[in-house]
Amino acid sequence: MKELINIIKDHIQYRQQILKLAKADLVKTYRGAALGWAWAVIKPAFKIFVYWFAFSIGLRANRDMSGYPFFLWLISGIIPWFYINTMLIQGTACLRKYKYLVTKMKFPISTIPTFVSLSEMIVHIVLMSIVLIIFVAFGYALDLYALQLLFYLLLMFIFFNVWGLFSSMIAAISKDFLNLVKSLVTALFWLSGVLWDVNTISIPWLQKFLMLNPVTLIVNGYRDCLIYKVGFWEHPKRLIYFAIELVIMLVLALWSYRKLRKEVPDVL
Repeated sequence: MKELINIIKDHIQYRQQILKLAKADLVKTYRGAALGWAWAVIKPAFKIFVYWFAFSIGLRANRDMSGYPFFLWLISGIIPWFYINTMLIQGTACLRKYKYLVTKMKFPISTIPTFVSLSEMIVHIVLMSIVLIIFVAFGYALDLYALQLLFYLLLMFIFFNVWGLFSSMIAAISKDFLNLVKSLVTALFWLSGVLWDVNTISIPWLQKFLMLNPVTLIVNGYRDCLIYKVGFWEHPKRLIYFAIELVIMLVLALWSYRKLRKEVPDVL
């Protein structure tokens, strides 16, 4: 608890610096490109087109999902994945990327994953706004279920911010951990129901097992808001599992922070 209280105090004390660094991180990502900020939309749009083409034209899986076109079903679940994918990799590598803040400045290590996460969250909000506009353009009006997006967005931000604190500390000590995460991200993508519906699995125990994946809960949550019209309170067990996983991740993050924060500057 002492470590958690210190981390919270650091975030409160350095809140202005966190916001400024989040903005700087976002600017740095697209600096030097001719199209600049447009790449924040172009890159995911290209990936979405490739997946849509592969499943709709190549595999001929272009069927309606609960009365919604497959394209809308696809984008409603893949947009949160873009944030998750970035945080899995960039969140893990953030201390190495910003090692000057660790080695040359007196800046709290615990806040570095936070401003990286905030930077990516800005991009995510822009992309989700575009998705909502697309839904309306297709003739599907938004309803009260869409307000749940804020709930799932918050869960996603908290969980992967905690993940960033844990993984970045480990990766700062060992490059092998970062390489391991990079190698597992693709497998996680295909096992998390981003491009297919986990609810269609006919084997009950396998479906329950896959639902333990926090990525699956977030992706399904976004689709519950926009496609299936299901309230988050209708799946209490899933939320309980997610809460348990979040607590475990928080314990691991605090453990790694307590054990390694003094060693990280020397290693970097």
